[in-house]
Amino acid sequence: MFYEDGCHGRVQVGSLPGDVVARLATLPGEWLEFDAPLGAIVVRHIQPTAAPALPTIAAELVRMLAEIPVALHAQIAGGAFHVHSDDSPHLVRIRVDPGGGVRIDWAHPDYATSRKRPYDGEAIPIEGVYCRLNGTVTLRAPDAAGVARELQRVADTYEGLYPEGDFRAMPVQRLGTVEIGLQDVNLDPRLLVASLLALAEPGTLDGAIEVRSFDDRHPDDRVRLVFQEGRAWVQEPYLFPDLPASR
Repeated sequence: MFYEDGCHGRVQVGSLPGDVVARLATLPGEWLEFDAPLGAIVVRHIQPTAAPALPTIAAELVRMLAEIPVALHAQIAGGAFHVHSDDSPHLVRIRVDPGGGVRIDWAHPDYATSRKRPYDGEAIPIEGVYCRLNGTVTLRAPDAAGVARELQRVADTYEGLYPEGDFRAMPVQRLGTVEIGLQDVNLDPRLLVASLLALAEPGTLDGAIEVRSFDDRHPDDRVRLVFQEGRAWVQEPYLFPDLPASR
């Protein structure tokens, strides 16, 4: 799951009496405002560039919720704002539960229980030149040395934006296998997957590669490529324990 820079989301609070709406409308805010027709606290169309996002948004949200009388809390349906914090940067969720309870969660990407789906070229949300690859893959091939050379050529001739990292394709000729190791390699995973599928003997491709970005503005934007019995799959991490991965 990927979120753009800044703050996104809304919190539904329902239809409020006129005096409460009037108070909410007068509250000064840099990030949030109350949209009376929607019955929701929303992100302002014009957003600041200097105020620290996370503490400012949290404070404004709590202040607005505090203007809603306790007797009306039961109608608060809730919602969430997703914020890229200023210091990490990192994705943070400010969630309002039904009834008005507030919780702040930092994203912790986890693949342990996320489901995988068949790979296609559209499954990777990062532009190739920004991709950072880590992982290991093995395959079988009649000409292991030739396949290793071709994979090494694919990696070494790719013109990304970050000429760093280590890609090693090592043939084990007596076994007819190739072992590929990737450490912070700047390479388009679509190109690599196409090469692996084309060069491996059917049913022999195995391993996993995590795809992240060298652009740290979006640290939550990542996927994992999984190879099992020659097939390619993609996994999206769960960012929060109660929120399944999705795009």
